[in-house]
Amino acid sequence: MSEVEEGDLVARVEGGAGVIRLNRPKAINAVTLEMFRDIEKALDRFESDPTVAVILLEGAGERGLCAGGDIRTLWESSKAGGDLGKILWREEYILNARIKKFPKPYVAFMDGIVMGGGVGLSAHASHRVVTDRTKLAMPEVGLGFFPDVGGTYLLSRSPGEIGTFFGLTGQTMNGPDAIHARFADWVVPAAKLPELRGALTKVRAGATATDISRLINGFATGETAGPVAAKEPVIDALFGFDRMEDIFAALKRDGSDFALATLKTLNEKSPRGMVVTLKLLRLARTASSLEECLVREYRAANEVFRSDDFREGVRAAVIDKDRNPTWSPPRIEDVTPEMLAPYFAEIGADELKFNQ
Repeated sequence: MSEVEEGDLVARVEGGAGVIRLNRPKAINAVTLEMFRDIEKALDRFESDPTVAVILLEGAGERGLCAGGDIRTLWESSKAGGDLGKILWREEYILNARIKKFPKPYVAFMDGIVMGGGVGLSAHASHRVVTDRTKLAMPEVGLGFFPDVGGTYLLSRSPGEIGTFFGLTGQTMNGPDAIHARFADWVVPAAKLPELRGALTKVRAGATATDISRLINGFATGETAGPVAAKEPVIDALFGFDRMEDIFAALKRDGSDFALATLKTLNEKSPRGMVVTLKLLRLARTASSLEECLVREYRAANEVFRSDDFREGVRAAVIDKDRNPTWSPPRIEDVTPEMLAPYFAEIGADELKFNQ
């Protein structure tokens, strides 16, 4: 067994598996810029190592794979007028695209909490395993942001308006709902993960994606739909609009407990964040690739980084934890086309580019 310990990331070869372990359990493995760079190095090594048949992504500790990006550090840079957002998101998004195209099977153990940046490292994998403990979410709109890391690509490919619902509300998916929303492929009981992990390390060079699928299938429960899937006809009717005002109007008209609870949730989110998110989701529906969505997300993310809403959202949720953000503007009706335009404008030399 060869091992390289790189601080908050462990990358090592175990049998036929190249294991990448996010190693910040006290922070639920929130990912830093250095960790993204270390993952890139690990993938370089594993891709060229002929003994590595499969990649395995896992998180240290009991709480989850990854709670997302290191938001506090981004907040500090944004407040200081720094450029961490531009640097981190560029490298993160390029890594997300690489994971989707990785030439060897890439298995992600999406156990426990999987949010934001953690979704970017796992939901683009070729083999995505959730468990009975999975709590997956893209809660960025509550931070004055939008579901990035290719989230708009993933959500726009969920059935019906399920992705619109999850993207705007930040609602948590359990394992079966993650499969229904096309963020995952198998539910494996958390108690069986060590056994599955052991089996993956015994896989030998030359194993195909089909071989890995067959192996995982032997541990899976076969569940494919959770509680939110059952509400899909209602969600389709309420979220099948291209304007946030129309979604709010539909929820008010419906008046059911579900609609009113959803309305309450949306009223807590950033109006600007919701409008940007809905437009990105609609544009993503006709995108031909993940990269096309990531380019668009990168433009919008740079604008978010400069915005008061991002700093205020993170302050209320992460820094002061008062859960009482003051959004700018405070109402959906006040989000103008002029405010939106910079989020979707080309950014010249700073555009996101991928190595072909």
